[in-house]
Amino acid sequence: MSRLGDSFWRAAAYCLHPKVIGLSLLPLLVVALLSGVFMYFGWEASVAGVRATLEQWKLVESLLQWLDAMGAGGFRSALAPLVVLAMVLPVIVLMSLLLVALCMTQAIVGLVAARRFPTLEKKQGGGLIQGVFIALGATLLALGALVVSMPFWLIPPVILILPPLIWGWLSFKIFSFDVLAAHASAEERRQLLQAHRGPLLAIGVITGYLGAAPAFIWALGVMAVVLAPFLILVTIWLYMLVFAFSTAWFAHYALAALQQLRAAAVPPAPPPPPVELEVLTPLS
Repeated sequence: MSRLGDSFWRAAAYCLHPKVIGLSLLPLLVVALLSGVFMYFGWEASVAGVRATLEQWKLVESLLQWLDAMGAGGFRSALAPLVVLAMVLPVIVLMSLLLVALCMTQAIVGLVAARRFPTLEKKQGGGLIQGVFIALGATLLALGALVVSMPFWLIPPVILILPPLIWGWLSFKIFSFDVLAAHASAEERRQLLQAHRGPLLAIGVITGYLGAAPAFIWALGVMAVVLAPFLILVTIWLYMLVFAFSTAWFAHYALAALQQLRAAAVPPAPPPPPVELEVLTPLS
């Protein structure tokens, strides 16, 4: 637990480093560009399609009529855009996570290694292609889990528990590989994931809950629809900072554990040979 807390505070301090802040802006520009393209070309069509679908559901229409009678008619016009935002935001999060893995992870790991573990040998136990396949496979599984679990999000406790757990597992799968890819051998990585699976998964779950925090910006309701272009940029940047913090936390914990593993594997130095005292014979 001491290593878990120590790596947490070190990662928080690294988020104030100018290089980390600068790295968080690069994926932000990419995701912002793609989001802008969607907002310009696909927003109105998506909202119209969702609105037409909702109007065909008698239960939703009955609920909207009741809200109109209660004087909350503005919610009818805001419902379809809010549903579209709820569908788009998980995609943005997944894109952000993949961009962090491709653009930021190795740079942050290199920064942590250079400043704290300069003598740690690089054994190159993981390649880029292997990391991409792991990230894509885990992302598809997480996306499938999100889609399957969406009907249960209507139950209030579930939406506060299940999505962060899925993000946490995804962070654990991606970052546990990426932060050890350059420095650990394949066998060392296997040993570390087996010995430290609990703490590493805990880091993933905690950062998963931190990753859910930017979504509370959309609790503004109708105002969130009006400010959607601005709020999307703010949300993306917050996601970038959370993922940068996650990378630094995984890097500090995993590289410290790797250093300890190698130190324990070094056999102790043999004792020096006994010094033989020369016996002096008296001169005749």
